[in-house]
Amino acid sequence: MTRQLHLNAFLMNTGHHEASWRLPESDPYAHVELDHYVRLAQIAERGTFDSLFLADGPQLWNNIAQRPAGALEPLTLLTALATATEHIGLIATASTSYNSPYNLARKFASLDIISGGRAGWNIVTTAGAEAARNFGLDAEPAHAERYARAAEFLDVALKLWDSWEDDAIVADKASGVWGDDGKIHPPRHQGRYFGVEGALNVPRSPQGYPLLVQAGSSEDGKAFAARYAEAVFTAQQTLADAQAFYADVKSRTRQAGRDPEHLKVLPGIVPVLGSTQAEARAHEQVLEDHIVHRHGVANLERLMQLPSGSLELDAELPAELPSEDTVEGAKSRYTLVVELARRERLTVRELIGRLGGGRGHLTFAGTPEQVADKIETWFTQGAADGFNIMPAVLPSGLDAFVDHVVPLLRARGLLRAEYDGHPRTTLRERYGLPRPANQYVTAAAEQNAPAPAPSLV
Repeated sequence: MTRQLHLNAFLMNTGHHEASWRLPESDPYAHVELDHYVRLAQIAERGTFDSLFLADGPQLWNNIAQRPAGALEPLTLLTALATATEHIGLIATASTSYNSPYNLARKFASLDIISGGRAGWNIVTTAGAEAARNFGLDAEPAHAERYARAAEFLDVALKLWDSWEDDAIVADKASGVWGDDGKIHPPRHQGRYFGVEGALNVPRSPQGYPLLVQAGSSEDGKAFAARYAEAVFTAQQTLADAQAFYADVKSRTRQAGRDPEHLKVLPGIVPVLGSTQAEARAHEQVLEDHIVHRHGVANLERLMQLPSGSLELDAELPAELPSEDTVEGAKSRYTLVVELARRERLTVRELIGRLGGGRGHLTFAGTPEQVADKIETWFTQGAADGFNIMPAVLPSGLDAFVDHVVPLLRARGLLRAEYDGHPRTTLRERYGLPRPANQYVTAAAEQNAPAPAPSLV
């Protein structure tokens, strides 16, 4: 079978462009309306996407004057979407910095059971002092510290998801035995960051554990992805940069003793469609014309850890900026933005325009054929296993992609025409991934395996 694209719909309130809410067709209240997200999920399912994704953070993003702010808690929302869809995977962001392993493992196991095996977890470490202060901290932990905590957090979560063997439930009415206590494995974990004694209070879920997604592209992020991730969401601006990232993270995965095919790389793309390139560019210009630049300046200064008033709209970035080594926030996004500005000699105004649609993800205005060509090129030339589709305006941008780009990808043999198999096909199966073995069962089997026969040589 021809290698197939993996498509994930990255859904953000009225769209990824910061000015999308100002368009006449946009509903500025849609970000807290269930019907809006049900409609988006069903559009993506009509396009036979593998999954949809909701970003999140434990803080109020941005000045609320800029764009619709606040968000429904994603695991709660995805549970509702699970009942309104049949096939599409449901991926939520959740922080390892400001959660506990037991509660979060239980929530994801519950979503996986309710959805019939369609849950995914985008694992983030949460940068920013604003979030830290919401949890009683004076400042965010250091970058390396956050990733060390994340590694232990995930190790504990894996123990919890494996704490029930698949056949622990006996349900023998005649004998009065509901479950086999011998098939429950309390983690009894005592580590640097967490102490977790007991087994999870939810049985092992259909996937064993949710699809594990990671979105950091820093050195720490790539090392974490190589060890744990099964899909990586990344922001890349050029084919060459995407190819280099793809080769790097696949190589790291192999060095970590894993099959590189079991890690899918999905760059983000913000497609702005038109029947002609000129029409697409005109749509993009309408969005750019609605940007309020003072918000963009403030956001850039925050990303670059510069004092207020450091940037001038019609000048390039200052020659002297903090080095990546001193940035404790979103390191990879900082590097991407600075390199974009330097490479194309953009003024701050121009940079804000480029970032307004995708915050550093590839923004591409063109015809459906041109967008399909871009996707096919990156997919076939070692830059991607699929894409995070990030419509600039919702729901119209997702509708347009499904109606006009998806048929082209299907005609080229790159995307399924319909979902394969039973409606309860799991998200792991959609991504071509095996169901993970239970670590306790595997360890017991290895311990009880007969010793090899002595050599006669």
